[in-house]
Amino acid sequence: MSIRHILDTSDLSVEELKDVLALAQMPVAQLGEPLTGHCAALIFEKPSNRTRHSMEVAVVQLGGHPVYTRGEEVGIDVRETAEDIAQVMAGYHAFLGARVFKHDVVQRMASVSSVPVVNMLSDVAHPLQALADVLTMHQQHGDLQGKKIAWVGDFNNVANSLAQACVMLGAEFVVSTPPQYRPTESELATINALGKGIAQYVAAPSEAVNGAIAVHTDVWISMGEESVAAEKAAAFSGFMVTQDLMTKAQQGACFYHCLPAHRGSEVEAAVIDGANSRVIEQAHNRLHSARGLLAWIFQQQGAVVKESAQS
Repeated sequence: MSIRHILDTSDLSVEELKDVLALAQMPVAQLGEPLTGHCAALIFEKPSNRTRHSMEVAVVQLGGHPVYTRGEEVGIDVRETAEDIAQVMAGYHAFLGARVFKHDVVQRMASVSSVPVVNMLSDVAHPLQALADVLTMHQQHGDLQGKKIAWVGDFNNVANSLAQACVMLGAEFVVSTPPQYRPTESELATINALGKGIAQYVAAPSEAVNGAIAVHTDVWISMGEESVAAEKAAAFSGFMVTQDLMTKAQQGACFYHCLPAHRGSEVEAAVIDGANSRVIEQAHNRLHSARGLLAWIFQQQGAVVKESAQS
């Protein structure tokens, strides 16, 4: 059976995405321990709270042992090439997780790895966050098919992966961002080819939020973008998610943010700390969705890892 790498949400089919979400909602005891006796390499070029804890705990709950590795310990493409790191670590571990600055690093790792590679975040994609987001929305709002989901703010890696997941699940995903940061028509076409839902761009945040069951945002300046912080902050003036903006959404609509958040920047404190905020549930679901994805990967592998990792 071929190795399954998960570098973005779209590496899953629609039915596979649903299977992962179903596994994410199963009690730990029902998933078995496919990683018993095996280790998992978790490589972090970028620091993390939710990703590190959720992935380490998920590995342990599936019977494995996580090995946390800081970026400077391996020195990707400085001390060793991404390809050499992947091939060496594949001999020790059941899978490789990598949280990196550049998406081509996880692509190159996957191109040579003999065990699954999971993208724990890159500048292009954040599939683990997308899984947690749609899981949380499903728990709060039921089946997402035909429902409107708004994204207000930077169309970044998180938004890209979430848009894919929403379209795959049949939802309407509407993003509002300054024109210079909007997804291109080509990007939208690629996303819209993934499922029965639709992803589209509108200029006005109020139009995006109108009738939505869920309103998402993220920080405007991601790690590594400090040099353009002032420029982006000026461009995004008017894109803060406020209490007034939330009134345009459906009654009972919930607010979502992948965290960490900057209150008073991309979101008002009254919104993120309010009764309809689901950011803590999102964070907790990072564990459940990660565990579901890993359980699915090792079901696909017949719950058997490389002989070389067992010897």
